[in-house]
Amino acid sequence: MVSTSTSSTTTGKQSRSNKALTESFLTEQLPILLPPIFEQVQQATANHRKNIVSLYKLQKQCSTIIEETPKGIKLIGEKGFNNGFIDMVNRVLPIKKGVSVADRVVKFIASYVAYSTEQDAASRPEGEEEEEVETFSSRFVVKLLKHLLNGMEAKDKNVRFRVTLLTVSMINGLGEMDDDLYVLLRESLLNRSRDKEAAVRVQAALGLAKLQSGEDEDDLEEGQESLGEVLLDLLRYDPAAEVRRAALYNLPRNPNTLPHILARTRDIDPILRRTVYAGSLSASALPDPRVLSIAQREDIVRNGLGDREGTVRKATAGMLGGWVDLVEGDMIEFLSRFDVVSSQVAEEALISVFVTRSEILDTIEFNDEFWSSLTPEKAFLARVFVDHCFSNKDEARLEEALPVVTALAFCIQNEYNKLVGSTNDGNGDVTDRAFIVGELLKLAVNLDYADEIGRRKMFQLAREMISQSNLPEPLIPKCLDILSKIANGERDLIRVVVDVVTELREGGEDFQNEDDEPPLDSQMSSTFDQSIIRRKSTTTTTMSTTASQRINSENPEERMKAAIIDLRCLLICISLLERVNSNLQDNSVFHGLLPDLIIPSVRNKEEPALRDQGLICLGLCCMIDAKMAANSFGLFIQQLTAADDELKVKVCQIVFDLLMVHDINGLVSKTMAADKVVELVRHVLSQDSPEVQAVACEGVAKLMLAGMISDETVLQSLVLLYFSPETADNQPLRQCLTYFLPVYCYSSPDNQRRMLSIFSDTFGLLAQLLEEAEDEEMPPLAQMGLMMVDWLDPQKTVERDGVTIDTAIHLDLAEQILRAILTETSKEMRKALLSFLSKLNLPEADDNSVESWKLKSLLAITNAIKAKRPFSDVSSKNALVKFESVLLKKYPELEEFDEDTFRSEGGENEKIEELWGFIDDVEEKELDAQSEAGSRRGKRASSTTSTRKTGNRGGSRARDSITPSVISEDDDRSTMNGSDDDEEDEETPKKSKSSKVAAKTSKKMHVVQEESEEDTEVESLLDEDEDEEEEEEEDDDDELAL
Repeated sequence: MVSTSTSSTTTGKQSRSNKALTESFLTEQLPILLPPIFEQVQQATANHRKNIVSLYKLQKQCSTIIEETPKGIKLIGEKGFNNGFIDMVNRVLPIKKGVSVADRVVKFIASYVAYSTEQDAASRPEGEEEEEVETFSSRFVVKLLKHLLNGMEAKDKNVRFRVTLLTVSMINGLGEMDDDLYVLLRESLLNRSRDKEAAVRVQAALGLAKLQSGEDEDDLEEGQESLGEVLLDLLRYDPAAEVRRAALYNLPRNPNTLPHILARTRDIDPILRRTVYAGSLSASALPDPRVLSIAQREDIVRNGLGDREGTVRKATAGMLGGWVDLVEGDMIEFLSRFDVVSSQVAEEALISVFVTRSEILDTIEFNDEFWSSLTPEKAFLARVFVDHCFSNKDEARLEEALPVVTALAFCIQNEYNKLVGSTNDGNGDVTDRAFIVGELLKLAVNLDYADEIGRRKMFQLAREMISQSNLPEPLIPKCLDILSKIANGERDLIRVVVDVVTELREGGEDFQNEDDEPPLDSQMSSTFDQSIIRRKSTTTTTMSTTASQRINSENPEERMKAAIIDLRCLLICISLLERVNSNLQDNSVFHGLLPDLIIPSVRNKEEPALRDQGLICLGLCCMIDAKMAANSFGLFIQQLTAADDELKVKVCQIVFDLLMVHDINGLVSKTMAADKVVELVRHVLSQDSPEVQAVACEGVAKLMLAGMISDETVLQSLVLLYFSPETADNQPLRQCLTYFLPVYCYSSPDNQRRMLSIFSDTFGLLAQLLEEAEDEEMPPLAQMGLMMVDWLDPQKTVERDGVTIDTAIHLDLAEQILRAILTETSKEMRKALLSFLSKLNLPEADDNSVESWKLKSLLAITNAIKAKRPFSDVSSKNALVKFESVLLKKYPELEEFDEDTFRSEGGENEKIEELWGFIDDVEEKELDAQSEAGSRRGKRASSTTSTRKTGNRGGSRARDSITPSVISEDDDRSTMNGSDDDEEDEETPKKSKSSKVAAKTSKKMHVVQEESEEDTEVESLLDEDEDEEEEEEEDDDDELAL
């Protein structure tokens, strides 16, 4: 070969040989020399360097062949070489993506362009500007690039991919280029960034990233977007994950792009999410996490550690490990990267470090200096360390690291005294001090209280702290956690808390008259207990009288002080009730708080906060007392309409918790008929507030999964809520139903039967919703129907002992679908229904659940569709024929099917007789989808209006139809006022209300003989409140009535 012989000659001989080359070399030798080079580079990349050198020498030889003409010199050698080279390139362009030999040729071409440019620059004299000199190499590069840019608009996707790949691969080796060529290259890549093929857009993104480094935004024309903005758009909006990854890999990290990079931690592609943590946010790419704000750091850690993909969580843990290395293992400095006071992310991050870097646990020391100079980070570290060791049962490390219980109690007391001092002095570190005390209290819960001295000291300290009127509210539950663990049972805990509440209410004036609250003293506990013992006898007898005097005081300032103390007492009672499970009837010491604190708070109309907390406290009391729950249930139902949205959420939680805990019939016995519970549930689902709707949806889902509610209309309401466009932004509701609906159906064949019973009506209502949705987001009708078909799949039912899977579910569903196709007039509905037939899992022929008459019914309806209301389009006809052929193939007995014989069987089987009656009632006609679309749907919707009372669309209609039936039920046990829809009927509700009160009173007199005095305190006090309200305005929305 020429390239081989020329490599062994001297420079002088080479120049003489070049002069000897003639034009015949281009036609005879060049076509023979070029192909072997490209053939070799396809085999392996190892020979690329040798072939690049040979090809460059061949190009240099060809550049010496010229032709002199009167008009000038023609570079025929360069032209021949360039044409031959481009011919070799063209052979690669049609090759599809992923062919390795073509990829090696592309790599060789890019390497050769770079080598040619380097040799050109090396041979240029020093000091000479590049743009002033034109060489055979520069002319070759320009010609090749223009040729490739011409192929950017090719119709063949493979050509567009190879051209873009070649162009991008060559960019780094192009060197300087004129402005026109740069603009052409930039414009071509911008166009390819919007190509319909993702592989082409990937290469365009890589090319734009390479051009971005040399772009000056000052040179851009007005309205022209920069390449950085294009890459950001690809990162944010491109539907292909590989394109977004390509943009992420090549996007520079600066204050403008970091927020968009961080947003990819919630990308749908797990590889991209992992890349963000392992690449863009790694220690090498982001040397100091403090370039991010605290909120940004917490967001990325929360998203990463909470990701459902293990690889993403592992990458996040690696990122946090890099942060630990940056601070050289100093965990206090590491925690300073987070806001430990107000977020939960720091705990997840610290636990992740403990798990992945277990050696860190050995470096943590809790010496005396550590406990004497606590900061929020130190207290947080100690608490999480104890929790981690406790969860892993690492008792040896706990005993080695932590002080004894008594020392920790004194430490907590010291920190609390600092908190009191900061509060009295008005310092700005109150929040930090309160956080330190809270973390120490959390830590103390997990300690071993075998030491009686330490146990007693900690018990006295916690009791004294909740006795302080200025104790921050978040610390109350933490103190009760300690008391709950140390106390000798729930009865002892309730006694202690009742004493504290009594002490606060009786000593409220003394606390309020003092400007500064004294700190706790180590001797305070003993004197405090003695004072309580001395006052206990007098306090119990005078509590009600004193409380009523404080509440009914004419001085507004005294009433406000009393309300503040009562609010704190309610918070203590709420924290107590959340931690006890024993029946309230077994703890008589708590009964005194009901008439003195809780009931007056519920009846309070001047302080909404007090009333709200009173309702919550009453709800918790009802959770552990069935009789009180039955007496108070009507009050909570009334608050579902009268309360504000924030309180409605709490009340809604109370209502559903009571329904879950207590027997439903006994719970509603004094409020409404048991069969009205379903209407109550649907009324709550129709609330306007998204938060209330989400809580109600979760409560209904629990009741239905537990089998406590099995009404089909409630299930239909949940399905409509799930698909309704009005709940598109209610993510808690959507997430709840996304989990509930399939789990509910797959858990039991009976549940699938209930879903089957509402399939037709629900599908019709969904079609009507879709028509009314207009521009609102809603899934296609076929997609919604397919989801319901999937929920009914018997093959996905969970197998359990004693439960037989109903394999005939889809067989019955097929009959419903065929009936709907026969009666439906909308073309879209019929096509959607027809598409469901191919998704059915029909039982096998030898299955015991398969009844012969059901199979014949399917064929009878199919023949009726063909005869009376056939499909007009070919695809639908074929789909129906295909379903019929599936039936005949799966069930051989149908091959002898005869309609007349099957019709004659109607005398023996009522269902067959009903089927033929249904078929005979359908009129024969050619359906016009445009003129009669939805007529059948309208009839179906009107016939099922009573079942559609959910969702925000038509929500007012649902409330109008449900609420009166629940609230104004003419039952002597009802506790709610009926709604007056007509002003002319004012007298009737009044009489009804009076009769209800009378009936209720007589009923109570009858029941009192069976109940104790404590059992009826709530009922009698609330009835007394109702009698007072009757004297006030009848239409007061804030009145409470039982």
